[in-house]
Amino acid sequence: MAESPALTASLLTELAAPADISQNESAYLTLQNRIVTLQYKPGEYLNTAAVMESLGYGRTPINHALHRLATEGLVQILPRKGVLVAPLSIDDALNLIDVRLVNETLCARLAAQRITADQIDALHSSVRQFEAAMHERDIVGCMQADRVFHEYIALACANPVLIDVLRVLHARAQRFWAISMTAAGHMQHILDEHSLIVDTLAAHDGEAAAKLVAEHIESFRTSILQRS
Repeated sequence: MAESPALTASLLTELAAPADISQNESAYLTLQNRIVTLQYKPGEYLNTAAVMESLGYGRTPINHALHRLATEGLVQILPRKGVLVAPLSIDDALNLIDVRLVNETLCARLAAQRITADQIDALHSSVRQFEAAMHERDIVGCMQADRVFHEYIALACANPVLIDVLRVLHARAQRFWAISMTAAGHMQHILDEHSLIVDTLAAHDGEAAAKLVAEHIESFRTSILQRS
């Protein structure tokens, strides 16, 4: 899969940290992006030397990134075998959905109270990015726009602990989004849901926002079950 020119790891980097982030952080975000957009396939073994050459990072940043990704469940470091991109399973998807329901509905309630005008504008922009990628049939672009949308809502909740929790959940869940997005009409459904969520956040209606976010996550569950 080619990376979307509009929404790549660089934008996710801007969301996560200042512009002068370390090589360790940059390597982590780049590797994470390739895993969650399925450029590195579930069940694929990663050759550390080849990854270093491909991404242009030294051994220390790559090893630091891989160990961090292992703690987040995105890779498995196997003694004497190497690094395995974590396989996908329907049980993992359903467990993640249960945890997302609790945390993202809380996030929506907080975000509705605390969101700023600039953050609302940013959410509208991410919705437009998703729509543009959808019309171009750019699955990776849609995945990136979807993730950025959820990142912006997380940032709007202004709770650093919850932001960190959601960032890990989104990274682990996004690999399943590539599967759900192949379902006919599902991308349009996501676009419509995103637009409604932004409207409730702009109205500072926490309960309505939480309800729509829950419905959004449940529609993901339905799509995953249909594709399994």
